[in-house]
Amino acid sequence: MNPSTILLRQIHPKFVQNGRPTSQAFRPTPKDEDKLSVYDGDQIQPQPSWEHYTAVLGLESKGVMGITLGECSALELSVTPDAATFAEHALIDFSGLTKSVIEKKAKLLAQSAVQRDWLYIPIQQI
Repeated sequence: MNPSTILLRQIHPKFVQNGRPTSQAFRPTPKDEDKLSVYDGDQIQPQPSWEHYTAVLGLESKGVMGITLGECSALELSVTPDAATFAEHALIDFSGLTKSVIEKKAKLLAQSAVQRDWLYIPIQQI
């Protein structure tokens, strides 16, 4: 991965309002242990990542948005590959941050993703 690597984030339908993701889509939940799950865009494209997420993992996704490794680095969020989960998996680490700092950084990531726009939305979602 390099600074321009796009990290692909699956957006759960409940985190979409008026066709745009909320910052909640970019914030780890307590079960995530302060790490946000993404796909390494150097290893997989948006549509196949969505297909893997929904068909193989059996999870819900409205579509795929992206943020870059550089955008994470600018917010002092480290990104690490997590091939133990599956080959293209990576984690954005929010560990050690307060809830308010996590929310602020998630909001900034969401803004970057919205500027980039949806990278993939399945036809039935349009």
